[in-house]
Order: sequence, then C-alpha cells, then structure tokens
Amino acid sequence: MTKHQHNHNVDEIGDRRLGIAIAVNLLLTLAQVVGGIISGSLALIADALHNFSDAASLLIAWVARKIGRKPADHFKTFGYKRAEVIATLINLVTLVLIGLYLIYEALWRIYEPQAIEGWIIVIVAFVALIIDIATAVLTYTMSKNSMNIRAAFLHNVSDALASVGVIIAGTLILLYQWYWTDTFFTLLIAGYVLYQAATLLPETIHILMQGTPKGIEIKDVISSMENSAEIINVHHVHIWQLDEHHNALEAHVVITDYNQIETARVTLKNLLIDKFSIEHSTLEFETTNCKH
Repeated sequence: MTKHQHNHNVDEIGDRRLGIAIAVNLLLTLAQVVGGIISGSLALIADALHNFSDAASLLIAWVARKIGRKPADHFKTFGYKRAEVIATLINLVTLVLIGLYLIYEALWRIYEPQAIEGWIIVIVAFVALIIDIATAVLTYTMSKNSMNIRAAFLHNVSDALASVGVIIAGTLILLYQWYWTDTFFTLLIAGYVLYQAATLLPETIHILMQGTPKGIEIKDVISSMENSAEIINVHHVHIWQLDEHHNALEAHVVITDYNQIETARVTLKNLLIDKFSIEHSTLEFETTNCKH
C-alpha cells in the first residue's frame, strides 16, 4: 500500500467517525432540549446548547477537512490547509458567544426561579454522558494531530463533565429540593465553555496572523544560518505557519562568493528542515558588493 493510499484510508475512517459523532450529537441535542423544556431545567437546556455547538463544530471540522485536502491551485498557491484553522476560529468564537449567553440566562434565572423536575434531568443527562464519552472516543485519535479536531474533542470532554454536573444538580433537587444548584451548575458549564475557547483561541489567531511558530526563535534561526562557512549575514527574515503542521521562511542571505550560491542554498535549506522543521523556504542571495 502506498503512502497516498494509506492517508486516503485514514481520511475516510476519520470522516466516517466524524459523521457518526455529528449524528449522535444532533439526536442528543434534540433529546436534551425536549427534556429541558418538560423539566424546566435551564442546566439541561444549557448542556443541549453546548452539545449543539459540538455537532456544529464537528460538521464544520468535517467540511474543513474536505476542503483542506484540495491540492494547491492558481487561486490558493499554498493550498487549502488553512481551512481547518479558519474552522477552528469559527467554532471557538461560537463557543464564547454561547458561554456568555449561558451566564446571562443563569443570572436571569436567579430573579425568576422556576420549578424543576429532577428525574427528567438525571435521566436525560445520564444518556448525554454516555454519548459524550462515545463521541470523545471517536475523535480522540484524530485530535492528536489536528487543532480543528482537538477543539471538537475538548468540547466533548467538557460536555461529559457538564453532564456529570447536571446529574449532580438533578440528584440534589430530588433529595433536598436545592433548586439553586441548577443555576450554579449552569454557570459551571458556561465556565467550561469559555475556558475551552480561551485555551485554543490565542494559538488559532497566532497562525492566522502569520505569527512565528511556537518553539522557534528568529534570533536562533539567524544565528544557525550565519554559522555556515559561506554566509556573512542573514537579514529581512520572516517566519510563519502555513497551517499548524507546516512552517515557512523567507530571508535575504549575504555571501562572499557569488559562485557559492547553490552550495549555500542546499546547506541552508537542509539546516532549516532538520533543525527547525521549516519545509518551505525562500532565500534571496546577495554578495558583499551589493548595494542595499
């Protein structure tokens, strides 16, 4: 089996897993909304909104994966891999909005408390917990190498924790009529949502802003390049991420002998790949007698 065929099979398996996860999360969302309306539980509806955002994020991730596999063309000369980064940003911004909305609803419920049916909360949340765990299992392997899928995986992990919180709230309502726990756990769910968004947003924005890849210092790159025998000076250096797995560099390189350009080019490109994982580099060579 060739590498291309292997990657194609892996992509098909990943797409199938995402499809199953999307379907079960949509069914879960529907069940939670119905259960929340019947029981009067805001926490259950809050968890349903979070699950719906998971289904939406998985759908966006699935579409972005499809787009990201398109080859480079004259419209997108670097290819379409950044579609997954854009999808991650969309999902995280949506999470922030949902988290803020849940806080608003929870605080409003303090002023207008409502009767809540504990049994419905516990039953529906328990089903949600099982599905959240199953979805997390489906996406765990893919989350290791994809920011896009990792965001969806973290959503499901936080959903599972939120479902545990809803079960606890329902139990406390049944045993002690502590209706305030519904609002309390709604705020906790909102906190989880905002926390998950905050962990990935800076990294996502950094890539889209063409920031220097994490773990790479420009001064270290310049120093390593200038250690080569033929190199006098390296300047006008730009390093950025094409996507979360591919780095790029452009730089001006001053050398002593114009005849050494090809040797210097090969040396520097191998250095950048081996030491800094910079696979795409554009080097403009200058000699010492060039006027800047």
